[in-house]
Amino acid sequence: MTFAFRTSISTRSRMSGTPKVLSSEDLSPSEAKWVTLKKLRWRDPEGRERVWESAERTTRGPSGIDAVAILAILRSEKNTFPTSTVIIEQFRPSVGKYVVELPAGLIDENETPEEAAIRELEEETGYKGKKVLQSTTLLEPLIVSPGMTNANMKLVTVDVPFPDKLETFPQKLDAGEFIVKRVVEICKLSEEFREYERKGYTVDARLGHFAAGFELSQRLAKGQIE
Repeated sequence: MTFAFRTSISTRSRMSGTPKVLSSEDLSPSEAKWVTLKKLRWRDPEGRERVWESAERTTRGPSGIDAVAILAILRSEKNTFPTSTVIIEQFRPSVGKYVVELPAGLIDENETPEEAAIRELEEETGYKGKKVLQSTTLLEPLIVSPGMTNANMKLVTVDVPFPDKLETFPQKLDAGEFIVKRVVEICKLSEEFREYERKGYTVDARLGHFAAGFELSQRLAKGQIE
C-alpha cells in the first residue's frame, strides 16, 4: 500500500501553466548569486601539472557543510500503517524536469546540520521531527559530485512518530517554492520510482541510491543474491 498526499494542490492551482525553461545562456561570475567557477591547477601522481574546472557554492558557512538531506522515518506507535518516509517533487530548471528527492536545504548561519534538518523537514513537508535518529557519522561531509564540484552535505535521519494513524500537516513554503510532498512506504520506493519514470519525472541520485541499497539489503537478508 502506498500513501500519497498531494498537499500543495492550492499552490498548483495558482500556477498559470506547466513550468518550463524559457532560455539558456552563459552566466558571468559577476552575476552569479549562489555559485562560482574556479580553475584549479593540480599535480597528478606522475608529477604532471594539470588544470581542472570546478564549481563552488558561495553560501558555505563556518561549519564547512553546505546542506542537509533528510530521511524522515514516519511510523505508527500502534503499527497502524507501514514504516514510511516522505519524498518531495519539484521542478528543477537545471534539468528541465520534475525531480523526486528527499527533503533538503542549505544550513543557515550558526545552525547545526541536525537543527537544519528539523527545520527544513517541517518547512517542506509539514512534518515535525521528534528527534534525530542518525546523522552522517563520517568526520567529513559527503561530497555530492566530486568530478564537478566541492559541494557537500550530510544525511540526517529523523524520527516522526504518530500515536496511531498517519496524519498530514500544512507545509511552510517560502515564496517561489512549489513543492509537492508524498508519503511512501520505504520498502515500496523503487516500485514508486518506476511509476515516476513512466510519467517523465527523474529521481535524484541520492534518493535513488538509498532505495537501491535498501532493496539490496532486503534481498541479502533473505539470501536472494542471484
